[in-house]
Amino acid sequence: MTLTLLLLTAPALAQLERLLRSLPQIPQEPAAGLSDARLGSALKEALEVATANAVALTGKTDGYFLNQAIKILMPEKLRTLETGLRMVGYGSAVDDFVLSMNRAAERAAPAAKQIFGDAIGEMTFDDARKILQGNETAATDYFKAKTTDRLTAAFHPVVERAMNEVGVTRQYEELLGSARALPFFKSGSLDLDGYVVGKALHGLFTVVADEERKIRTNPAARVTDLLREVFAK
Repeated sequence: MTLTLLLLTAPALAQLERLLRSLPQIPQEPAAGLSDARLGSALKEALEVATANAVALTGKTDGYFLNQAIKILMPEKLRTLETGLRMVGYGSAVDDFVLSMNRAAERAAPAAKQIFGDAIGEMTFDDARKILQGNETAATDYFKAKTTDRLTAAFHPVVERAMNEVGVTRQYEELLGSARALPFFKSGSLDLDGYVVGKALHGLFTVVADEERKIRTNPAARVTDLLREVFAK
């Protein structure tokens, strides 16, 4: 009896199987079918591309100075001083000071390359999946958490040396000397090295975020087969 039932239902089972195969497949989430190893490789490749581009864009002449999104301006506590100095004819000196701060940041930027590389090497499979499934700057957020302290320590001596070479400190002291003749001037302490380092890192991460968005949203920015596979929509 049981054997007869099975024989009778076999064609129906075959027909059901063919029907199921003909149904449209539910699309997977991006990279859902990738192995952890392949996913990790893809994310590391993406981060290598993004950080290399960011360092190249910032670590060159005018990389900061001509990029209005990251240009280092006069410190906030000196903005009133800047206005006063420009009013009495010291505008060119202010401009030279601003330029020199940006030049110092441009010299420091290449120091980030090795530190970013170390952070990429420390990435786990879990990190990779969180980054891929995160927001459009999830990788940049990862870098901020993993590298800010190391970058700050690495940037300080480079910025300090660069500021001496391009005359930032000297120009700052000259500006203060000129400002003492202004009736509203109030002298205050300012960690100029710390200010430039902080702004340099902010600018660097801003550009890393821009490069990350490009890889996530612009197919032309996916320069390898693996990136095209993982980040395809």
